[in-house]
Amino acid sequence: MNHPVPHTDAVTIDFLQAFGDAWNRHDIDALMAAMADDCEFHAVAGPDLLGKSFVGRDAVRAGFELAWQTFPDAAWLNPEHFVSGERGVTESTFAGTKADGTRIEARMVDIFTFRDGKIAVKNAFRKDRPPVATGNKA
Repeated sequence: MNHPVPHTDAVTIDFLQAFGDAWNRHDIDALMAAMADDCEFHAVAGPDLLGKSFVGRDAVRAGFELAWQTFPDAAWLNPEHFVSGERGVTESTFAGTKADGTRIEARMVDIFTFRDGKIAVKNAFRKDRPPVATGNKA
C-alpha cells in the first residue's frame, strides 16, 4: 500500500516522519514525491567535499536506490526531527548489512533545505564507525 508523504507549503515534523517512514519501506515513489523538481542529494560518502552529489530528479532517484542496493536491509531507526523555517534536520540510527555481511550501525543526520513545501536538498552525514559484529564467524 502506498503511503504518500503529506504535502503542504510549509514542511512539518509529520512530513519528515513520513519521509523517514518511506525510506524504511524502501518506497522510492513516495520519496521522490517529497522532493522538489530541481532537487539535490549529497550522500554520506564519496570523493567530493559533499561526499557524492546527485543533482536532478533522475540522479537523486538513482542515488536513493543505491542505498538499498548497497544495504538491502537498510533502516533508519529512532528518528528525531526538527524544522526551522526553510531548513530541517532528522537524526536517526542507520543500520544496514552489505552483501559481504559487513554491518553498519551509526547515528546520522540529514540536513534538509525546503522549497515550496518539498525537499530541495538532502545532505546526509553519518558517524564514521567500524563495522559491528554480526555474530557470524568466518
